[in-house]
Amino acid sequence: MWAFQEAMLFPASRHVWRTPGNAPFNWKYESVTLEVAGEKTDAWYIPVENAKGTILLSHGNGGNIADRMEHYAMLRDLGYNVFSYDYGGYGNSTGKPSEKRCYADIRAAWRYLTETRGIPANKIVLYGESLGGGATCDLATEVQPRAVILQCTFLSVTKMAKEIFPFVPVRLLLRHNFDSESKIKNIHAPILIMHSQGDTIIPYRHGRGLYELANEPKKFLELRGDHNDCIFTSEAAYREGMQRFLDSQ
Repeated sequence: MWAFQEAMLFPASRHVWRTPGNAPFNWKYESVTLEVAGEKTDAWYIPVENAKGTILLSHGNGGNIADRMEHYAMLRDLGYNVFSYDYGGYGNSTGKPSEKRCYADIRAAWRYLTETRGIPANKIVLYGESLGGGATCDLATEVQPRAVILQCTFLSVTKMAKEIFPFVPVRLLLRHNFDSESKIKNIHAPILIMHSQGDTIIPYRHGRGLYELANEPKKFLELRGDHNDCIFTSEAAYREGMQRFLDSQ
């Protein structure tokens, strides 16, 4: 576990096999390179006309930004610009992934949106998918976005590892924890947490646990389907729940 935890936690894909400009999407977008501790973090800024705000999306631990295009389409349909980035070691981002690097990457993305593009913090929604929820929770304890959204996120890596390896002293072996359980109480923005009871990767109780610990105002959206397809299996409920939550902020 000590030797191979990076490979298990960060199964990064280097091949960026499509862009927002490719068919059938054909979206206008900007390719952005962020400087992060001497390394490069690759990102896309995908605008929409008359945007209601901007969603800063931190993706899950598999694949890279090229694999989320259908998700971007749903967020754009809701009327939001999308800013998506790859962690170190993913896609065209240089360096190696780690908990520390993920935190540095999302902070660089936040600075780019608020300082370089001049987007007010109250126009930015932080959205964390799975592992990305750990980076999102960490940043959200320090900034005041319009809202925070967590999709199928764990309480912490330690909690997950203990459930998978109950007889292993995981706390002594793990170098990356992503302890959202202890951080979520320090988030003071409206929060939407969504999870599926059919999630076979991150158990439903993790999502419910984060919801119970979160401050008001908060909403819980129950989805159907497995970890990687629940927003598509529950597409109508997902779109309606997202629209209702975002419009109320």
